[in-house]
Amino acid sequence: MPTPPSSGTISAEEIKHLELIQAVVTRLANGSFLIKGWTMTVAGIFFGLAANNLSWKIATTGMIPIVGFWLLDSYYLRQERLFRKLYDDVRKSDPSIEPFSMNISLYHQQVPWGKVIRSHTMANFYGVLFLVASAFAIGAAVKGIHTT
Repeated sequence: MPTPPSSGTISAEEIKHLELIQAVVTRLANGSFLIKGWTMTVAGIFFGLAANNLSWKIATTGMIPIVGFWLLDSYYLRQERLFRKLYDDVRKSDPSIEPFSMNISLYHQQVPWGKVIRSHTMANFYGVLFLVASAFAIGAAVKGIHTT
């Protein structure tokens, strides 16, 4: 009969559990990286079209995918943070965590959506793109006013 782990040691089952959680965190981080790549691609297309056509409508439309990708990437970051909380509890051999549980609902209160969306990681990347799109929209609108 296996003996429970003593203080400071991690069992083979807990190590496997940690590996499973880490695999999920890795997949989420990879998804977030891909989303940022798609964001840059789509935003670049809209910025190019807006600059080429001096169209505030195109620039404003370009804000929609930026916001959409911002929300999607925030979802991935939140999920990653939730799994990191689970990882930490498994690492500490928390007896309230069932073996091989991937239940992250215990941590939802600790990782609120709003905090993730406004995090430095999200705001710096997506906020800058949103500001650039806004600058294109304002610049095109002003240019359109002066040319008519």
